[in-house]
Amino acid sequence: MVAVTSNMLALGTPAPAFALADPDGVTHSFPRADDRPWVVMFICNHCPFVKLVADELAAVSRDYQGRADFVAINSNDTERYPQDGPDAMRQEAASRGYQFPYLLDASQEVAQAYMAACTPDFFVFDSADRLAYRGQLDDSRPGNGVPPSGRDLRAALDALLAGKSPSGNQRPAMGCNIKWKPGNEPPYFR
Repeated sequence: MVAVTSNMLALGTPAPAFALADPDGVTHSFPRADDRPWVVMFICNHCPFVKLVADELAAVSRDYQGRADFVAINSNDTERYPQDGPDAMRQEAASRGYQFPYLLDASQEVAQAYMAACTPDFFVFDSADRLAYRGQLDDSRPGNGVPPSGRDLRAALDALLAGKSPSGNQRPAMGCNIKWKPGNEPPYFR
């Protein structure tokens, strides 16, 4: 397991728009028409970093339901990593109780637009669809004994919901690198 950190896209960056399908073929488009904050999470099924926090991702989305929107995106190469394919995504979402869309970025273009680097990688946009937070969920990592709490992501959402800016002290996410298709590695990854 080789850990990489997120790229820390510039705060204030406009949300890259996308339309991706879930494993059942239903297309979800972002940004949305409402004015709630929204969280874009790059995750997958097999990464030990994601496995550690997956139940907390479900809990955070439930805790903020109706106040913030959530979407998870799997950008891994599913030909080389079939355990991250659509059937496995469907099963993972059901077993974890995800109440947010879990979408497949088969072209990997969305991950590149967000400069996503790892799983998990988090991006929080304000009601004007500007990047307000990017970085880690919390301090938990496989093997470090810190239980997932969602502390950093929750603090960012709480600030936005209170009409404030999240703290500028934002720590990069850490996880497994996105599994790029051969020859598809973005310049920021090489």
